[in-house]
Amino acid sequence: MKARIKELTKQYLSQIIEIRRHIHQNPELSFEEHQTSAYIQEQLDKMSIPYKAGFVKTGIIAYLKGKNPDKRTIALRADMDALPIQESGSLEFTSRNEGVMHACGHDAHSAALLGAAMVLNELKNEWEGTILLLFQPAEEVFPGGAKLMMEEGCFDDHEPEIIIGQHVLPNMKSGHVGFKSGMYMASGDEVYITVKGKGGHAAMPHALTDNVLIASHIIVALQQIVSRIVPAQIPTVLSFGKVIANGATNIIPETVEIAGTLRTMDEEWRAIIKEKIKAIAKGTAQSMGADVDIDIKDGYPMVYNNEVVTEKAISFSQKFMGNEATELMQTRMTAEDFGYYSQKYPCTFYRFGVEQQNGETGSLHTPQFNLNEDSLETAAGLMAYLGYKFMRED
Repeated sequence: MKARIKELTKQYLSQIIEIRRHIHQNPELSFEEHQTSAYIQEQLDKMSIPYKAGFVKTGIIAYLKGKNPDKRTIALRADMDALPIQESGSLEFTSRNEGVMHACGHDAHSAALLGAAMVLNELKNEWEGTILLLFQPAEEVFPGGAKLMMEEGCFDDHEPEIIIGQHVLPNMKSGHVGFKSGMYMASGDEVYITVKGKGGHAAMPHALTDNVLIASHIIVALQQIVSRIVPAQIPTVLSFGKVIANGATNIIPETVEIAGTLRTMDEEWRAIIKEKIKAIAKGTAQSMGADVDIDIKDGYPMVYNNEVVTEKAISFSQKFMGNEATELMQTRMTAEDFGYYSQKYPCTFYRFGVEQQNGETGSLHTPQFNLNEDSLETAAGLMAYLGYKFMRED
């Protein structure tokens, strides 16, 4: 069966590449993936795979049924949205939409899932159960399409036993894949703090509250959360990338705005950290005569790769790809809304390498990103093989 899946993937590879190029050339932003959704539905219609569309406006759940479709259910997931980035370069299929680009590989994710569907559809008499093909909108924008699709009941008809997802990785060799069991990707919350006090002439600090200085003290004080409060074994990052003190050389402003990100790998400590941020910021400001408004916007939860599911997936990948091409990865402090699935269902979320042979792949979320299309054979083939194996394994 391994050889058969590889053969079918090669057979469909030109179609998979064509699909990826079409989606890449017609990118759409989060919650606006109307043409992308319609195009994916056309591809499902060609395969006679039934589906429901319209979750969060553009999301799709397709039902790929093998023999005895009620025996078990798993889900394979891809995201569809692009980013507000102007693409550089001169590809023949460069984005037609000004200021919008598939700079995170979601075009490849959707194409690979359709490719896996082509293969598994041909083999549907070889496995039992139902495979859900989950085409999800809005991974890039809070609150995330994953959360909203589940809230709208995308799994009401079929509850998956496991969910499998994959993502491009620019600095991994094309033809390789990477797995990490357990903690994999961090939660991602946004922290907004506004320091408020009496502004005035900078030459008369005794007559006002120096809100710029107070904001500086808050930023420094909050660093003790990671270094002294959170247990060292829990990966945690608290970074501030935006400070707006709209005064002048001789004007101390009445307000200073601070914005940053909180990342961690533990949901219990995630809640504790938020309360510590509020307490330290408020206490620091009040001790220096100012006040603060604090708004912490809940982002995506951490991605947790179920150990049993992931270890099986690693074993299956080693059989399909070989041991050398199946890498073990480290944790990442980036965030993904796949975390919502992993908080509710046993999941595994892995990476496939897309590095160009000439080294000009570019980084994710940049205008220069351009994946190696040879990687689509790996992405579609392995996802088909994982789907097949998990449908046959206890």
